[in-house]
Amino acid sequence: MKSFVTYAVFLALFTAVPAIPSIIGAKPSAAADEETSAKIKEFVFEDEAEIADNPTDAEVSQEPYRVLNCSTGNISEVSVRDYVIGAVAAEMPASFEEEALKAQAVAAHTYAERQRNLQKKSPDTALGNADFSDDPNKYQGFFTNDKIRHYFGDNYDIHYNKIADAVDEVLPYIITYDNEPIIAAFHSMSSGKTESAENMWGTAVDYLVPVSSKSDKDAPNYTDETEISVDFVKARLEKVFQGVQLGDNPEKWIETGEKSPSGTVLEVTIGDIKVTGNDIRQAFGLRSADFTVEYSDDNFIFTTHGYGHGVGMSQYGANHMAKDGKDWREILEHYYNDCEIISVE
Repeated sequence: MKSFVTYAVFLALFTAVPAIPSIIGAKPSAAADEETSAKIKEFVFEDEAEIADNPTDAEVSQEPYRVLNCSTGNISEVSVRDYVIGAVAAEMPASFEEEALKAQAVAAHTYAERQRNLQKKSPDTALGNADFSDDPNKYQGFFTNDKIRHYFGDNYDIHYNKIADAVDEVLPYIITYDNEPIIAAFHSMSSGKTESAENMWGTAVDYLVPVSSKSDKDAPNYTDETEISVDFVKARLEKVFQGVQLGDNPEKWIETGEKSPSGTVLEVTIGDIKVTGNDIRQAFGLRSADFTVEYSDDNFIFTTHGYGHGVGMSQYGANHMAKDGKDWREILEHYYNDCEIISVE
């Protein structure tokens, strides 16, 4: 699949590229990720998570979530059930297997609980009294019932009921580590092996480490090409990396260096400075930081593998595991290392 970037979309690209998820610090973030539904975001788990059905000391409330509507500025109270249904509808195609939808529901619930706790401890004044907003570039995606109805159209009843049934089965559960809701990172598809939080965001997280997700290589649009004009690249690099000296030879403007075992480009030389592959991914809206770049005929051609930051649960990987007969617990255990699934009822 090849896409083309021109001056006409320069402004849109500049404003639309999601910020790096600040999941290590005060506010975890989700970023848009799936082409099939255009609503899949990024978040996950790994091997041998200890499963427990009894509550722990994790701070969990059954109070409704307070969600800021970015369009209106209004804050609405949304029940836990309705929020998780709306998050799954926004984050994962309803066509996915039921066990994958259940895994997504638990991750979505966990994300919301963690964000609510963080907002209480370190309030973001921009949210007012809300726990989070419906902005998918900053927080987890979420659809109100009206948005779900509009999104699914004539298939509303079938898709809504499928998602609601999946949510109802797992609604009592969240994922914890050291008695705290985890950073439930997820993404659309890895490049065959998920990435560590350390390689992607610079800080290690015990349960966000690489695991195999080989089936992702068979996912739709696993490989993608983006062709960008030399003038656009120059303008973009000078805008994003202010003060960079590119020189007169475009072939030397972007030179990739070491890659991680999961395929992420760890270092890129941009003219006279060094940046990360994730910096380049965000600068040009690439599908992933597993990429190669070539210069030919006044154009740069980026070839990417996978879709998303690659950390945590692969959604296509989860769907493949479900097709192979794995249940939602096994999916979460695979992607989140040494975590605990607890009941909060």
